[in-house]
Amino acid sequence: MLRDQKLATGTVENRMTALHFFFKKVLKRYDPELYHMQLTRVPKKLPVVLSPEEVEKLIAAAPNLRYRTLLLLLYATGLRRAEASRLKIADIDSQRMVIHVHEGKNSRDRELPLTPKWLEALRAYWRACKVKPRVYLFPTGYKTAGAEQPVTDKAVWHACRESARRAGLSKRLGPHTLRHTFVTHLIEGGTDLPTLQLLMGHQKLQDTTLYVHLSRRHLHAAVNPLERIHVPGLQQTPPEPPENNSRGTAAV
Repeated sequence: MLRDQKLATGTVENRMTALHFFFKKVLKRYDPELYHMQLTRVPKKLPVVLSPEEVEKLIAAAPNLRYRTLLLLLYATGLRRAEASRLKIADIDSQRMVIHVHEGKNSRDRELPLTPKWLEALRAYWRACKVKPRVYLFPTGYKTAGAEQPVTDKAVWHACRESARRAGLSKRLGPHTLRHTFVTHLIEGGTDLPTLQLLMGHQKLQDTTLYVHLSRRHLHAAVNPLERIHVPGLQQTPPEPPENNSRGTAAV
């Protein structure tokens, strides 16, 4: 599968697990050759993260107000694609300035802060809607048994890819890229890890610590030893303190 079909290592691992289950649970058969075969290791790659300037270009390049509001939602909340598509109007509490996320990943509920800038964008989107949404914030024109239906996950993905193409961004990105960007910018703004864990809806803190590796504030916290020595022909400059990205804190 790896050599001939050129499949990803994660796909191969899933199929290996399925074979183990089939032989052990279904056939009730022990196959030494299969069980002693080593599973491939999935490369642990760091996710793509956008700079604040790239986020601005992405949002500005949205082809319509609906896509623009979707992008703002993803960046301001760090919602997963499915969570954003199923967000209901009743989930937005402008009195307490929070957004309720019901049955996210692993059926976990959580609350996210509703910022004034995002609330302003939401009201502009509402005023522009010719047909006002009744249940879901981003409904489709189709109904099932008379009930309003939310946009699909694919529509959220298309909003990101189409806006990225129009913005001329070379990075390969999707809805989850804005989730990664959201939490990375928060870390650069000084938000602590336990708070980030709650905002992201992570079950384990170790899932949140991944983003420390993506934070410029942490990457530049240690002075590189090259900067401490004198090298002929290179100008000696004192290390600059890490930039405090105030834009990252705007999401919270």
